[in-house]
Amino acid sequence: MTDQQPAPGPPAPPRDHLSAAAAEPGGPEAVRERKFRRDRRHRKLGGVCAGLGRQCDMDPVIFRIGLAVLAITSGLGLVFYGFAWLFIPYDDEEENEARRLLTGRVDGHALTAVLFALVGCGVFLTLLNNSSALTFAAVLALLLAGAGYWSQQRGDPDPDPVAAQAVADAPPEAMAPPVAGGPSWWRDPRKGPHDGVPKYFWGPDPIAVEYQPDAPHFPAGRRGPASGPPGPRGPRWIGGWVFLAAVLAGCLGSTLTWEDQPLGTSLQTGFACALGVLGLGIAISSFLGRTGAGSIILAVIVAALVACSAALPKTITSDWIRTDWRPAAAADVRPGYELGTGVGTLDLSRIDLRKDQTLSTRAEVGAGRLKVIVPRDAEVKLRAEVGIGDIQLPSDTSQDVDIAPDKKKTTTLAPPKGTKDGGTVDLRLEVGIGQVEVARAAS
Repeated sequence: MTDQQPAPGPPAPPRDHLSAAAAEPGGPEAVRERKFRRDRRHRKLGGVCAGLGRQCDMDPVIFRIGLAVLAITSGLGLVFYGFAWLFIPYDDEEENEARRLLTGRVDGHALTAVLFALVGCGVFLTLLNNSSALTFAAVLALLLAGAGYWSQQRGDPDPDPVAAQAVADAPPEAMAPPVAGGPSWWRDPRKGPHDGVPKYFWGPDPIAVEYQPDAPHFPAGRRGPASGPPGPRGPRWIGGWVFLAAVLAGCLGSTLTWEDQPLGTSLQTGFACALGVLGLGIAISSFLGRTGAGSIILAVIVAALVACSAALPKTITSDWIRTDWRPAAAADVRPGYELGTGVGTLDLSRIDLRKDQTLSTRAEVGAGRLKVIVPRDAEVKLRAEVGIGDIQLPSDTSQDVDIAPDKKKTTTLAPPKGTKDGGTVDLRLEVGIGQVEVARAAS
């Protein structure tokens, strides 16, 4: 009696790169989507550039050099790399570093990604006024993005719809039954990211499941630690020393630039030094296993202070000065008066203008108060600007201070009735933070 040979089925479609990828979970749709994932095997740091190279079919070195240049010139390279490291998972995982942070499982990779993003944001905010650096960074970023898109489109042929449909309709491959007494593919724990349980600096303990070969379907042991009791964590003293070093670095940076630089630059230097020390401390403590959430929160606060100090006007100095300008005649009036920080008073009450004479001048104070006393019988053409503060005019009956951002007033103050025509005064007043006050001479 001869055995019946099964009838040969239809020939299987060729196992090209499209069919092989389409046979994986997700089918042809997964080929079309080509989700961007970080590459664990070829990573140098976080696998972002390796994932970009695989996604765009380019050498990852191009992206590494481009992002390094962007990090140095504008900080955008660190911002992009840090956020990509946080929110994009590895190719063999579905959980990203940001989700681990939110669930309390903090490790060195997540902390390094946060540090990259913070330092990059700080560098970018300090260069907001440098238009040339930002223009170069924007052009380089567009070139990298365009090169990646062109390479991806050039090396991504359109999938054959007939082959994709054949792969989708093909029955699954039959698997050989398990050998008695041997390992069973359905009993073994899943491979990949669960093969090695990651260790976190803080958060839940690693959990593993023990499987008993005699039980066909159910795990015999309870869930417990994957290994022995967790080892001792790092030293507790590093957080205090990092905070103290950050305070000393901030004070030293501001002190060295207090006399020679404007207030914003001096504060920016001090906060940047403190942020650098905090970043170094977080990196060191991550290897010691004792990184606390307080260090990260403090780094975020210092980064915000760096941004605020970078936004301060450069005319604000670190010395509070009281200055009075009292020209005795129209010829003594200068084209402009400037004061960094303090109270400046421009007294024009002793100037006597003819009927057809016009006097033009400007005054600027970085932070503080600017008061201008105009002649009693002169017509005043006023343009006043205050970044944050208030503007007081002679016609204002209320003496309340109304502080608001970006206040501007353009008006003409007519001389009081009954006075002679005493010419025209053209005033341009600017204050960064503080108050502008215009008053008329008493007599």
